[in-house]
Amino acid sequence: MPDITQIRKLSVWIFCIPLLAINLCLFISQNPSFLENTIFEVDMIGRSAFSIPYFDGSLSISRASRTFPQYLIFKPSMIFTAILLYYYWNRNNSLVNKLYSTDLNYKFKIFGILSAVFLAIHSVFLGIKFDIQIYKLFRRVVLLLFIIFELIAQGYLVYHLYKLKDKLNEFINKKILILKMVLVSILVIVAFLSLPTLVTKGNTHFKHMLEWNYFVGVILFYLLSRFFWRTT
Repeated sequence: MPDITQIRKLSVWIFCIPLLAINLCLFISQNPSFLENTIFEVDMIGRSAFSIPYFDGSLSISRASRTFPQYLIFKPSMIFTAILLYYYWNRNNSLVNKLYSTDLNYKFKIFGILSAVFLAIHSVFLGIKFDIQIYKLFRRVVLLLFIIFELIAQGYLVYHLYKLKDKLNEFINKKILILKMVLVSILVIVAFLSLPTLVTKGNTHFKHMLEWNYFVGVILFYLLSRFFWRTT
């Protein structure tokens, strides 16, 4: 099936591009000396000492990525990822339509494309400074909507794939399907359990640590998609 081939390819890029982008931004933030005396000299705000934010929450993805020159990596990478997400959810919708013999826009496609739109919006506005409280709220809401819509889309897709698992038996790895279900469940549970902490002041290091790990958890779904579909 051509849709499966495309989904496998898109899945790899959707996982690799944002993962490489945020970690490259982190590397630049912690090693600004590499770019000293060049046109890409690192902004002071974007510099940080060595740390592993996945464990200590020493800085946020935003701080590592929003200043020059890191945003030259982060913004294009995330916008390109958003475009790939659009095609990913379209391909999955096309595949499910063929298997159900329908012609519908399933909920996972709608929410998946919405998540891509909000990821692109967040990327465009990241680093733009407006000393207006409503603007800061807008950025948080956009990021939150990206996460919510992404989880809803992933959940709905896993639900349909589970229903179709017998029909897809020769094309899929059922163990990976179970892993995808577990991953989405964990992401949802962690989101609910962390909500009281996220809406209160303080706990900055915990919030940053959660941000890095949660982002990786969300895109890990796509790496699993690569191994979920067998070569056709």
